[in-house]
Amino acid sequence: MQSPLLDILSGREPVRSYSHPIVGLRTGIVEAEEILTRFKDSEGEFRTVGSLLVDTRIPKDQRARVDLLCIETIFRALARNPVPDHLIFVNIDPLTLETPTFWDRLRPWLWDLAIPPHRIVMEFTEAHALHDLDSLEAYARRLRDLELRIAVDDLGSGVASLSHMARLAPDFVKVDQSLVRDAHRRPYQAALLHALAVFAETMQVGLIAEGIESEEELEAVTAAGVPWGQGFIFGAPTPLRLSLAPEDSLESH
Repeated sequence: MQSPLLDILSGREPVRSYSHPIVGLRTGIVEAEEILTRFKDSEGEFRTVGSLLVDTRIPKDQRARVDLLCIETIFRALARNPVPDHLIFVNIDPLTLETPTFWDRLRPWLWDLAIPPHRIVMEFTEAHALHDLDSLEAYARRLRDLELRIAVDDLGSGVASLSHMARLAPDFVKVDQSLVRDAHRRPYQAALLHALAVFAETMQVGLIAEGIESEEELEAVTAAGVPWGQGFIFGAPTPLRLSLAPEDSLESH
């Protein structure tokens, strides 16, 4: 697993940006986009960089360097593409938040964009559930001081994620696909999704269901009152091509 990471760090294998839509389940319209990064493996297949970032066999400093490179790639791609009229979600690993280089580069990246910072949502990846909460709160405050928004990923994948959500008070929460999968067959999951939708509406938090893959799951998530969804049912990630979205979107949250 370490070889592709070193290829990325050395520049032999560049990372590439892909866009995955976030769809309004009431409108069926793309209302935000998550920008992902992928690399080409030894067999020529594109794989998500996230698979490297969660490999604990790789030293933390190398994982943080790769994540920093991915974020830089995304911001450069955003600076070169047409200005989106909606929110852009960018993943960040908590290890990267500990890196002074990230904070040194963040302001210049934002200055190069033709969109205001509040259209950028920094999405804390699943590793946040294993990270020190006090530190994460401090990092979240620093991001908000720059007018960026915060999202928490994979709610429902572990008990720790609930406490992290409560402490971080994110602007957006993504429901883990484990709660979405086969929700049409599992009434407890559907009830949990509905409870989360009611909570999110009460707290004015944007709730997004991840990993929707079938029409039945889409119907169950929509019936539960979850307002936004993401998953292969809406299409696979595509090379970065940002498009315009309607005014009535996630931006209102």
